[in-house]
Amino acid sequence: MFSNLREDIRSIIERDPAARNAWEVLTCYPGLHAVVMHRWAHACWRANFRWFGRFISYFARVLTGIEIHPGATIGRRVFIDHGFGVVIGETAVVGDDCTIYQGVTLGGTTLVAGTKRHPTLERGVIVGAGAQVLGAFTVGEYAKVGSNAVVVKPVPAGATAVGNPAHIVRKEDQTRSAQMFAAYGVTPNGDDPLSKALRNLINHVAQQDEQIERMCATMKAAGIRCHTPDESDKLDQAQLNRLVD
Repeated sequence: MFSNLREDIRSIIERDPAARNAWEVLTCYPGLHAVVMHRWAHACWRANFRWFGRFISYFARVLTGIEIHPGATIGRRVFIDHGFGVVIGETAVVGDDCTIYQGVTLGGTTLVAGTKRHPTLERGVIVGAGAQVLGAFTVGEYAKVGSNAVVVKPVPAGATAVGNPAHIVRKEDQTRSAQMFAAYGVTPNGDDPLSKALRNLINHVAQQDEQIERMCATMKAAGIRCHTPDESDKLDQAQLNRLVD
């Protein structure tokens, strides 16, 4: 127990620049308290002391504002940062070195008891504030879920998921850059794929307009009558790109 506690404290200091020393983390971090108390509750749950496990879980929620069902599986060095409003369901699995921010729900979408209803987070996953991960699927190793995303399908390893419903921003190879910590699941230089697609379409239409203008000019020079679009009908490429941004 004490070796796990030392690991937890060390990992929190590594991931939170506001953590000044081990004593402050031990006494003032509700995420650490919630994880430690969950270990007690989970041990009771596995020993078939179900009511006592639920009572410890309830007491932890009152104390920390973090609700972890005693049946959930929590790995080593899991950091629940700030943590208020976090809900982790009964069949959820949180792998080693995961980071979960405030307001996150790892929830289930079915009502069938005794089945896997909640998500599995593999090693190193980061879930940003307010994100909702709903369903019995897997979020792959070192994936990132952006703040306020609503994830309802699997996320590949190394990918970043944003939006409602969530979509993949980018998928990285399992290199050191993919495994680097990103607070709140914010990926540097990450871009929304829908915005990229819209910008590409706008740029493509603008190129077509230019090509049509050149064709009309060539036809007029050859003496062929050709209708030229009014200036008001032309695509304002810069304005549309600003709207997409």
